[in-house]
Amino acid sequence: MDAKLADPKGLVRESYAIEGITAGECRSIYLDWALSLAGDTDAHEAMRVLLSHYAPANPDHPMTKVLTDGLVPGDKPTRRGGRSARLGG
Repeated sequence: MDAKLADPKGLVRESYAIEGITAGECRSIYLDWALSLAGDTDAHEAMRVLLSHYAPANPDHPMTKVLTDGLVPGDKPTRRGGRSARLGG
């Protein structure tokens, strides 16, 4: 996968070009980027491609941190339904 396929609308590319962009703005762009990926695109692979393309020249950019954080596995969701959820225990 190349950077153009990993960022079909150029959202991540543009975020790196915006001077003074904040972490919050990068998170918003990241969400738009994730929603714009084709259904068969591996988002983690796309993030790795984008990081290898942009991060070396921009190690302290907020988008680099957002993409890096996106690769960290989240906590496994637990189901809290039924009686135990209603009773808080």
